[in-house]
Amino acid sequence: MLGANLLPARFRLGYNQTGTEAPSWLNNWLSPFLQSLTRRSCNHPIHTIVFVLLLASTSYVGFLEGGLTDPKTSNGASGSIDFGTLVGGSRQLKLGKETSWRWQQDSRAADQVQSPESHLALVTLIFPNSLSHTSPQTAPAANAVPFPRNASVTTLPSTSNPFSPISQDSALAYSLPWRRVQAFLDGIREIPEQSKTGGDSERIWITKAPKSSTSGKSLKEWAYNAWSEFIDLLKNAETLDITIMFLGYLSMHLTFVSLFVSMRRMGSNFWLGTSTLFSSLFAFSFGLAVTTKLGIPINMVLLSEGLPFLVVTVGFEKPIVLTKAVLSASVNARRQSAQPGSPVPRDTAEDKRTVQFAVQSAVKERGFEIVRDYAIEIAILIAGAASGIQGGLRQFCFLAAWIMFFDCLLLFTFYTAILCIKLEINRIKRHVALRRALVEDGVSRRVAENVANSSEWPRLESQSGKSEKPGAAVFGKNVGESSVPRFKVLLFGGFLLVNAINICTIPFRAGNKTSVSPTVSGIQGVLNSPPIDPFKVAENGLDYLHAEAERKDQATIVTVLPPIKYELRTPESPEENDALFEGDYDHILDAMGGKVIGGVLKSLEDPVLGKWIIVALTMSLALNGYLFNAARWSIKDPKTAHDSADEPASPHTAFMEPLRPAPEPIPAASNGHAIEPKRVHDEPPEHGERSMEECEQMVKNGRAAELSDKELLGLTVRGKIAGYALEKTLDNPKAMTKLQSLTRAIKIRRGLISRTPATSETTGMLEHSKFPYKDYNYENVHGACCENVIGYLPLPCGVAGPMVIDGQSYFLPMATTEGVLVASTNRGCKAINAGGGAMTMLTGDGMTRGPCVGFDTLARAGAAKLWLDSGEGQSIMRKAFDSTSRFARLQSMKTALAGTYLYIRFKTTTGDAMGMNMISKGVECALNVMKTEGSFDDMNIISVSGNYCTDKKAAAINWTDGRGKSVVAEAIIPGDVVRKLLKSDVNALVELNTSKNLIGSAMAGSIGGFNAHAANIVAAMFLATGQDPAQVVESANCITVMKNYNGNLQLSVSMPCIEVGTIGGGTVLEPQQAMLDMLGVRGPHPTNPGDNARRLARIIAATVLAGELSLCSALAAGHLVQAHMAHNRSTVPTRAATPVSEAVKAAPSKGQIREGLEMTAVKKG
Repeated sequence: MLGANLLPARFRLGYNQTGTEAPSWLNNWLSPFLQSLTRRSCNHPIHTIVFVLLLASTSYVGFLEGGLTDPKTSNGASGSIDFGTLVGGSRQLKLGKETSWRWQQDSRAADQVQSPESHLALVTLIFPNSLSHTSPQTAPAANAVPFPRNASVTTLPSTSNPFSPISQDSALAYSLPWRRVQAFLDGIREIPEQSKTGGDSERIWITKAPKSSTSGKSLKEWAYNAWSEFIDLLKNAETLDITIMFLGYLSMHLTFVSLFVSMRRMGSNFWLGTSTLFSSLFAFSFGLAVTTKLGIPINMVLLSEGLPFLVVTVGFEKPIVLTKAVLSASVNARRQSAQPGSPVPRDTAEDKRTVQFAVQSAVKERGFEIVRDYAIEIAILIAGAASGIQGGLRQFCFLAAWIMFFDCLLLFTFYTAILCIKLEINRIKRHVALRRALVEDGVSRRVAENVANSSEWPRLESQSGKSEKPGAAVFGKNVGESSVPRFKVLLFGGFLLVNAINICTIPFRAGNKTSVSPTVSGIQGVLNSPPIDPFKVAENGLDYLHAEAERKDQATIVTVLPPIKYELRTPESPEENDALFEGDYDHILDAMGGKVIGGVLKSLEDPVLGKWIIVALTMSLALNGYLFNAARWSIKDPKTAHDSADEPASPHTAFMEPLRPAPEPIPAASNGHAIEPKRVHDEPPEHGERSMEECEQMVKNGRAAELSDKELLGLTVRGKIAGYALEKTLDNPKAMTKLQSLTRAIKIRRGLISRTPATSETTGMLEHSKFPYKDYNYENVHGACCENVIGYLPLPCGVAGPMVIDGQSYFLPMATTEGVLVASTNRGCKAINAGGGAMTMLTGDGMTRGPCVGFDTLARAGAAKLWLDSGEGQSIMRKAFDSTSRFARLQSMKTALAGTYLYIRFKTTTGDAMGMNMISKGVECALNVMKTEGSFDDMNIISVSGNYCTDKKAAAINWTDGRGKSVVAEAIIPGDVVRKLLKSDVNALVELNTSKNLIGSAMAGSIGGFNAHAANIVAAMFLATGQDPAQVVESANCITVMKNYNGNLQLSVSMPCIEVGTIGGGTVLEPQQAMLDMLGVRGPHPTNPGDNARRLARIIAATVLAGELSLCSALAAGHLVQAHMAHNRSTVPTRAATPVSEAVKAAPSKGQIREGLEMTAVKKG
């Protein structure tokens, strides 16, 4: 930002202060005002946007009526020529003996005129689209121009322009005494057109002049006129000025690209970047309206030259900074709410997980800094407007100051409203996508809703998973915020340097044609609109005058006027009026106080704005339709677990409702789960003990939750309430929350099991045992993970690492009860990191399901196999299968016959879910389509799973064809690391791996068991991350390969069937979600479904690599037994002596081992 350039680094945006300083009094005064402004915009975003659009349309209509020209001359008649404007843009050239008969520019040459006849004016007339014989317009001949009498006009040869072949402009040039110029210009306002046959035409050439306010022309004609002025500027301006403007426009467009790239990195490909541009466009519109109303002359040339440099120097960092602050505030609020016992400030009464609160927090944090930078930029522009520099700089600074003021106002109103809507829509999309994926995977709708509510806010991550560094993209490179002001300083300094070079090189540009002294007027020429180049305008005419003056030996001063452009019109042609509304509405609108309403009605007449209004209405309908569907899906703001369930769920989205007071938080236990509120159900009822009949009647009436625990237990023991139906029976939102009813059902069930006579000898202690059941969130368990719940098992979970996997470091969670496992894996991680980390490669991704179908005869079974293997069968089955899910996509089908039984192995992708339930639904649909469209009505579906998958069983087909994610992980361990850290030798490890993992497993007839203990690692990580533990059977299939690679150990593991997911199953449980969060793979991937599950598979394979390395090293060195004994049998380990190090010290040396082997051989001999 421009303001940041003038401040020390500690005051810039993005500067992280090491300490916290108290905000200034100005900050304390301004921040509440900004928060109030943004609060109203976020509470009523649609109203805010519509109001801004109405004002913008009114400003647009004002431009159509008044134009952008000088207000004093905007109402001039058609064909008028402003003599003062022509003289202001002219150039004076001097020629004579004192200039060595070379043209020299001198702005004061006219004051030195000795003879009026020696001061000439050179006038050029331009007739567009009339150069060729095929042009629809004909330029007048040089002698057909109506000259005033006694004007002494001399016809000069015209000068061609490089743009003439494109614009088809023809030109006429004349010279005449300067004192007769004004009369000459008055006489050539209208020139009759000559027809191609030589006669006069009905049309006339009229000089172009500012349009009247009642011209009624559309934006199309206004744009055409602006483009024509721009082309004229290119024709007549100097080359270096054109180069500077080209660089300015190029930098402006690169700034636009940088804006969209930065917004895309924050999750918005189009809307936020476009909204920022519209906000700036509206600020420009409002600033231009105020400037013209105050009587400041603004023209298109001034705007076309100044706006690119304003855009580049100011940029769009403020909306980017505000957007980042909003996302950061949402993430911080989520983290604070997730930390038990952490003090969360309650400055406001809003729910801290809503979009509105995130916007409020961002404005409180960054609002003052943003407004401060705006104020500095406006102050600089005001200083420029108040300076004494002549020309267009003062007018543009005045305009730019108003633009910055309105841009600041719209940033905290219009842009925040759109940002609020965008974030709300994204929240709804993520919510619906995650919930649908969980439902497709077999999770109940209620649990899916709870999980989706807990996973709504996005993380500030890039697509690669790494944290996005603060900053913006400049010319394709990501630079920090502190680098952006430096870039702008260099750009602005380079602009001044180029202009300085422009001034210094003026005397050397035109060779013998001109020699210009760098005067003060030259400096002003840089700040004004670029003056004409007299040799581009009339080079041939100047050559003619040069020859005449030299022939007559007479000093001459020539004033070269800017070219006068004509347009062809029919005389007294009535203006077309295509107004949509006819009649006199002025008195009606005035009675309504309706200048704004009148502007809106008139804006509908414009063809361009009318189409934009239709587009806006269409988008509004689409948005409201989407939000209506969201209401039907019962999407609401995330609430805490204790919200009263008897309140009806509001179908409205949060951004259309006023902010609500935040509910009181539930106290949290040390494990992060909600503590069960105190119960009063064990207290005796107010009216004494109820009879069994009364209790049974209350259960039938749905009032079981009002009974005491003793009464419920009695009914359960007597069989009046089924043990498996306790959760359903006690579900009463009016009496207790869902979590309370689930926890109470578990308590009653534990009492039932303890009092069951058949098992009382073994289960009698369960009710009062140390098996925990309190302080756990059973809402995600019920209907998703377990039935007949009696509690939960706390399982120790440790971490190994950090370990570098594919260039990124991870701590690896492992839930296990086997001692040394985590410590051993940690040692393997350390060794792999010493070699640069592990590299993984995904070789396959496809979950399988193998149904079995039967036929009466082998012929029919064979025909079905041939049909399935054909292209037609593959196409029909794929289409049917893919129609059942948004994520499951059929990759291939493998068929096998066993008598009259046909086995079909479907292999499909499943997104980020493990996907067994998803595939089963698709398989069932595909088989039904096969029966109907494949003409196999006699097919009998024996089982959706025919063990040809194969799921949860060791099978050669999984080992050879793969199932789930197929991953290969590799690492190279330096030889000295193997010796010093692993206490082994490369050749010894290679020999041990060959003899144990390869030959030994082959001798045992193993399938996929060519490893040391891959199942140990897979099981521990499966339990920690919520995977299906039974699938360890096939997921642990692994072959470990070791090689001596130039004295280093090359280690790899190949695991063809890792069956994991990051949504569904046990991943809906909060502790497991925390472990997935630690790995950065929780939930579905936001942009590429399946990437999170694939990354989890890579991490597991790399962890197996570390476990294999450490165990094989311990076996090679003979440390395994000692390490286990030291870890599991000794006292609690201390930092002074870890179990592994003690085991290493106690291990025999290689010489002792060799000696023992020799003695054994002797004894055997």
